[in-house]
Amino acid sequence: MIEAGLKYVQCSSPAGLHRMAYKEWGDPANPRVLVCVHGVTRVADDFDSLARALSGHYRVVCPDVVGRGRSDRLRDPALYTVPQYVADMVTLIARVTANGEDEGVDWFGTSMGGLIGMVLASLEGSPVRKLVLNDIGPVLDQEAMQRIGDYIGQDLRFASFGDGAEFVRQVSASFGPHSEDEWHKLASDVLRQDADGSWVRHYDLGLAQPFRAITPQRAEGDQAVLWAAYDAIRCPTLLVRGELSDLLSRATVQEMAARGPRPKVVEIAGVGHAPTFIHDDQIAIAREFLIG
Repeated sequence: MIEAGLKYVQCSSPAGLHRMAYKEWGDPANPRVLVCVHGVTRVADDFDSLARALSGHYRVVCPDVVGRGRSDRLRDPALYTVPQYVADMVTLIARVTANGEDEGVDWFGTSMGGLIGMVLASLEGSPVRKLVLNDIGPVLDQEAMQRIGDYIGQDLRFASFGDGAEFVRQVSASFGPHSEDEWHKLASDVLRQDADGSWVRHYDLGLAQPFRAITPQRAEGDQAVLWAAYDAIRCPTLLVRGELSDLLSRATVQEMAARGPRPKVVEIAGVGHAPTFIHDDQIAIAREFLIG
């Protein structure tokens, strides 16, 4: 079975330096690079199935965004924002394309990872050649954002892995149907055992701080910035929506389809926020768009 290597890259924030972990699949000399970036409380391991399936064509690079998984925690939680994440990804891309390739990278972003990709793809001289936005757009439902913020900040501790896994399964029900083994992996990827023996979620609880700082006025301003970024994207784009998503509405998808990069749109039945791209039918959607 093809397996990934775990590597680190040093990044910078106004609060100092931090290391970002990333998994790398495929031939390290392959100039064709696909960067896959996860949702707000998830990790690089979410893309194991997709990366394994595409690693014959690409070198697939999957980071743990700072504050999650094996990456460092930021000294200032207020910096857990898209601009910092974009800066970190620019550093990562410079590392993984350091052999002199000028082909850029393709990008697959789920939820938060899609927002990061959207902003990166909007920049002048962006390295992003093809962009997949998985269940995310410039309009963020305020109730859904509040739900995510509340969920992130809870200091939950579980007496056993099984208790933690059951919690992850319940809060991730919108991912859609998965096998017992798949649910076990989805949980084990984001749980770790603390020094006191309890099981906790593998991220910095400080991630909740920027969510708590969002006011209606701030949200309106952020949305305007995201639409401007989206309208500046020029690369081929695929927009994926879970049929039952509460974060990306059909109305937003219709507006996105008519402006900016005018993406190809695919809706996945029976799934909410967000499709996991673990299953063959979903992987085939990504493969068709990215590789053809």
